[in-house]
Amino acid sequence: MTSESNKLLEKLSQFFSNIKIGEIMTSPAIVVTPETSIKQVKNIMKIKKISGLPVVKRGLKLTGIISIEDIIKVLENGKLEDSVKKWMTKNVKVLYEENTLSDFMSISQKYKFGRYPVINNENKVIGIITKYDVISWLFERLGTMYIHDDRRKKILEHEEYTSRLTGELLDNKKISFDFDIDYTEIQRIGTGATKLKSFLKKKGIDEKLIRKVSISTYEAEANVVIHSESYGKIFCWDFEDSIRLLIKDYGKGIENVEIAMQEGFSTASEEVRSQGFGAGMGLPNMKRFSDKMTIISEVGKGVIIEMLFYK
Repeated sequence: MTSESNKLLEKLSQFFSNIKIGEIMTSPAIVVTPETSIKQVKNIMKIKKISGLPVVKRGLKLTGIISIEDIIKVLENGKLEDSVKKWMTKNVKVLYEENTLSDFMSISQKYKFGRYPVINNENKVIGIITKYDVISWLFERLGTMYIHDDRRKKILEHEEYTSRLTGELLDNKKISFDFDIDYTEIQRIGTGATKLKSFLKKKGIDEKLIRKVSISTYEAEANVVIHSESYGKIFCWDFEDSIRLLIKDYGKGIENVEIAMQEGFSTASEEVRSQGFGAGMGLPNMKRFSDKMTIISEVGKGVIIEMLFYK
């Protein structure tokens, strides 16, 4: 990358400095073992168009990294039949999935390596991150923000939301959890629900309540991806007596909420149905698993679903 590109990357990254590496990394990572031959590594790099691989022992435990620079050393002084353990770098700089984009930029500036394995607390490799991953993620995020900027301003810049269920003010500054829904990848449906589930587990919330919240969030997230054709958001407030969910999108809206609430009713395409989604149970399931629920929708302006779960 040129110095100008690096400066641009640094500047853009400042806007997302607190984003966790786990959201950006490539996962799972392509790995090799210490016993793999250099010739095999060279072929993998050529086929996969990558320039470095984590080296792992049993259980994906990190033990080194082998890069294109190491391959060049082998070509100069070794044999392609040599094993990876003879040439790999053992002192590996790593990141944890909980590290932030700011941490990645700091370590990149200090060590200048092209890639960093991402590990968990058990030293298990769960991904890999490069500047290419960061740039791709930034472009995707900035593109989404640009497309929906006007509508986001109108809806998201409100500092509070008046609950249609209780009349209370839900302060955006006191949101416990939030997640951006990417509607461009149907296979990512459930990512937000899974992250919210992990968050609630760490808070020590009752397992049965977590299950209800997770199912409802999953259904709402799926609806945004399948039907809205728009960016969406999940907001969660963890109150002393209840959990509140607000799922917003800024898409085409629901033409007739009463009909949409009927079990089995769906406007999902055949392609979506063939992938196991769009069975027409989304809204009925949200109503079933929440204690209170309301839907606000206008054609062309999106959907807001609010749900309340008593503790």
